[in-house]
Amino acid sequence: MEKATSSAAPAKIGGGGGGSRRQSDLNRSFKLAIRSLLTSCSKQELAKAFSNFSNAEQESLHRLFIQVITSLHKMVEDEFESLCLETQVGTALETVEQLVEEKNLDPLFSEKSNIMDAVQNLSMAKRNEIHYLMGMLEKAEEQNRCLQDRVELLRQKMPDDSGISVVMEKFKSGILSYGTCSDGI
Repeated sequence: MEKATSSAAPAKIGGGGGGSRRQSDLNRSFKLAIRSLLTSCSKQELAKAFSNFSNAEQESLHRLFIQVITSLHKMVEDEFESLCLETQVGTALETVEQLVEEKNLDPLFSEKSNIMDAVQNLSMAKRNEIHYLMGMLEKAEEQNRCLQDRVELLRQKMPDDSGISVVMEKFKSGILSYGTCSDGI
């Protein structure tokens, strides 16, 4: 199976200068999540699904499908990048990282409250991430349904187009045979 990839650098999220481990983790997690949603099917799977199409049509459809998946993958990653920049995720992650480092360096800071705060912050962050990813998943599923509807519409149109070409061929051959008959009279 082929997969669409992007070259977006993790340090770009949120516009932070040096990037952080948290930014890299967030970006990597997001890419892993959408990669599993946006993997393309093999030529064999496509051929099986469209067995009534010719080999050339199946090949064209597979290339189109790969282009659509690649484009969709890039659009989703770009949208994620844009949202991260817009909401300054990188800055927030850097601030959290800095606060965690400061708390770790403070000898008067209670270990118990540090762990509880970290658990609470992590839980909230994961909850927010789940909600965001669910929204992205719904968006991707809706786009997938639109693509499937379009493919189905194209599939339904195919017999009509071939029927028109047969009628046109008969019409052309009728005109040609009429021309040869009238020349002989």
